[in-house]
Amino acid sequence: MQATRPSAGRVAPDVAVGLIRSWTRFPVQQMTVDLIFAALSTHRRFGISYWDAAIIEAARSLGCLDVFTDDLQDHQSFSGVRAVNPFK
Repeated sequence: MQATRPSAGRVAPDVAVGLIRSWTRFPVQQMTVDLIFAALSTHRRFGISYWDAAIIEAARSLGCLDVFTDDLQDHQSFSGVRAVNPFK
């Protein structure tokens, strides 16, 4: 895991495991072929990175209306999923 690699701000492996366990209470969208195709379509349509598009499409699959991110334009709508910058 990136967070446990030797570097500034490193997280101890047992702490990382505890964090991951605590996050399992939230739904997780598995990567599927359909999700990949949806992300590629969103990537082309909106001119955003594939990775940002995959996050948008995973959120859509889970029924989310908002995605908190500082990588996309604040309040931009991606066909019903809105990017919200939590730092503004």
